[in-house]
Amino acid sequence: MALTIYTDKDVDMGVLKERRVAILGYGNQGHAHALNLRDSGVDVIIGARDQMSPSGARAKQAGFKVLSYAEATMAADVVMMTLPDEHIPSVYEDHVAPHLKRGAALGFAHGLAVHFGHITPSDDVDLFLIGPKGAGRWLRTEYEAGRGLACLVAVENDATGHAKSIALAYASGLGCGRAGMVETSFREECETDLFGEQAVLCGGIPDLIEAGYDTLVEAGYTPEVAYFECLHEAKLIVDLMFEAGPKAMRKAISNTAEYGGYLAGETLVTKDTRARMKDILADIQSGAFAQKLMDDTARKSPHLDQLRERHHKPDLEAVGARVRGLMPWLSPKR
Repeated sequence: MALTIYTDKDVDMGVLKERRVAILGYGNQGHAHALNLRDSGVDVIIGARDQMSPSGARAKQAGFKVLSYAEATMAADVVMMTLPDEHIPSVYEDHVAPHLKRGAALGFAHGLAVHFGHITPSDDVDLFLIGPKGAGRWLRTEYEAGRGLACLVAVENDATGHAKSIALAYASGLGCGRAGMVETSFREECETDLFGEQAVLCGGIPDLIEAGYDTLVEAGYTPEVAYFECLHEAKLIVDLMFEAGPKAMRKAISNTAEYGGYLAGETLVTKDTRARMKDILADIQSGAFAQKLMDDTARKSPHLDQLRERHHKPDLEAVGARVRGLMPWLSPKR
């Protein structure tokens, strides 16, 4: 499939400015969506569990009209779900589906609930996805700086003939049209996003760093030095790759690091590692992972709590706090 990328010049913002947008959720993504769209001249309201919830209070403090999920859905022409994946099915069934206008547009920041059939929106609504390629605070920061994050855009159902125009206008209002809006599908966005998180970003990298740290400490090296070498400097390498790619990163480091990296990398990432990656992808594609998430959530997340406890490393965290204390300008941003 040929890659299609849209920018602001391909967008008619009028299709969104003549509609009211309800953002359900005011968390990581929701707050950035709401603030950026409002600054782009869009009429935005917030749907919250209740007005006294922490997110509802933050939205009110930011000057938004805050309603219940159901009230916001009834009052809007475009409804964007920025809630956690595991909570979308119950919120949709109980508060959105009964109140969604015929011909309204329903948007998602991630395709899991729709792609794996945990919800089935009506055929008489437009169904679209906007996936900014970065956390909400970064989306907001880039917008305020006059830049933008690239995003993925998908249309699953075009009931009115305007779904794509609405989706592109929405993404442009977030600032994504300043960088690039890449056309994809709910399936591609969902499955690749889950795989990237699990195999590389949130699974592979943290576990590899922790294993390296443990190896050095168990061999008798100073914990702070091990932290510097295995975790602290990871940002340098990632930043180099982010800015110009792996080849440029390898050109920027020493020959010693490059040569050793090739040799060790081939030893660590073996055929067996790649086979396990294919297993992870198959688990995602089959819907098994999504079902595990939903089942665990229904039981109040006991397995997630066990995993959090198993992967909590108090010693590593304490060492990290001491190392970061040497650089007080590294204030945490969450």
